[in-house]
Amino acid sequence: MDAPLPLPVIGWLYTLVCGSALLLGAWLVIGVHFSGEHARKQLASRVIDDAMLFGIWILGLAGGIGVLLGKSWSAVVLEFFCWVLMVLVVMTAVSRFRAAGPPRITLGLSLALFVVPVLAFCAATIYTLRASGP
Repeated sequence: MDAPLPLPVIGWLYTLVCGSALLLGAWLVIGVHFSGEHARKQLASRVIDDAMLFGIWILGLAGGIGVLLGKSWSAVVLEFFCWVLMVLVVMTAVSRFRAAGPPRITLGLSLALFVVPVLAFCAATIYTLRASGP
């Protein structure tokens, strides 16, 4: 069975995207920290949420690097990351859609333009990881 995506491409994409997300997140947290006392209190109130997000992106980074190095555990980690990412993307999109006031057609289209490719790429990654497994 042929895999739709080459494993090195998957490894590099997840390594670069997750690494970039972690760097951007760290930059944003540092920026908020230096924005004043009120911003620091808001940041402190979300510390568990932020730690969980950083942990999820670290899983994706570890999975991507593991795929590049050919580690046996990497497929499980990267597949778990993809499932978690798909759930978070859908939950965030639904939450934003419901919070917006009518008319929501433009928001719905813009969310679909983001959500559908993410879901498709994650699904292709999962399919590839399972197809190339033992």
